Amino acid sequence: MLFTIESTLVAILFLVIGLILMIVSSKKTVDYSVELASILNVPPLIIGVVLISLGTDLPEIINSVLSNYFGHADISIGDSVGSILTQLTLVFGILPFFGGAIKFKRRELAVIGGCLILSLIFLFTIFEKGTFTRLNAFFLVASLGLFTMIITTSVAKSDFEKTNHLTSHKRKGILVLLVFVFLLGVGAGSVLIINSVIKLAEDIHIPEYFISFFIVGIGTSLPELFVDITAIKKKQYNIAIGDILGSCLVDATLSIGLGQLLFPQKVSTVLANQTILYTIIVAAIVILVLALRRKLDKKTGILFIILYFFSYSFLLI
Repeated sequence: MLFTIESTLVAILFLVIGLILMIVSSKKTVDYSVELASILNVPPLIIGVVLISLGTDLPEIINSVLSNYFGHADISIGDSVGSILTQLTLVFGILPFFGGAIKFKRRELAVIGGCLILSLIFLFTIFEKGTFTRLNAFFLVASLGLFTMIITTSVAKSDFEKTNHLTSHKRKGILVLLVFVFLLGVGAGSVLIINSVIKLAEDIHIPEYFISFFIVGIGTSLPELFVDITAIKKKQYNIAIGDILGSCLVDATLSIGLGQLLFPQKVSTVLANQTILYTIIVAAIVILVLALRRKLDKKTGILFIILYFFSYSFLLI
């Protein structure tokens, strides 16, 4: 946690403020990201995977560094893996109820989904050894660059046309700055929500790992949920899809690895192995279903939501 909330009433107040901040910031983030994608002649999918995903993952990244610094690495691992599961199931599952059926390009989905599954398998092999060294963390963080390069070179630009040929460099710089500013707003709102949820959970005595995987995992996925719902409502489907899959990739690499790289800590490898293994299975199911159907509709969304709630019984047992 970035700070401690002592009062339940203050926690509720921060929860409301955080929600408002995230709603406003999410709308502006999508607006400026769409304009930036058009100016730079970059497909919105790549903007979602590379830029927006890093912004919406700020809560997980900050949580990773601080959790390891204060000696609570389990919170970082549980949060990041829980966020991946939440985004692939709950966030994906909820989207079609706001914007109708969403179509996919099988090739792009296979490339990004394949990179995500590979990153999770790499993560699983690290924890299976029972140790998490600084060298492991370095390769985990570095792998994000490799996966990003593979994705950016694989996504076709043929369906995307440049619309602002004469836009000044100054305007481009302003847009980049505005995107980051409002992503920080999303992150700040998320931090308020996360700390509020943790305080409310502690009041009813929920164990730390349970809080990090299930509750904080949902909390740190709120930026993705708000940004992606906003994008779907504006019919910017590629930004939403890119953000979800890109955020999962960042969670599996940078978010987990950075804290361990800077402040190595012991982790509960048994719990981590169980949650990562289940997440790998879910990721494979989600990518396979979407690739075969080439769309995300309400029926598929319900299946993904069921997969999320099944994790409670599977992992708790």
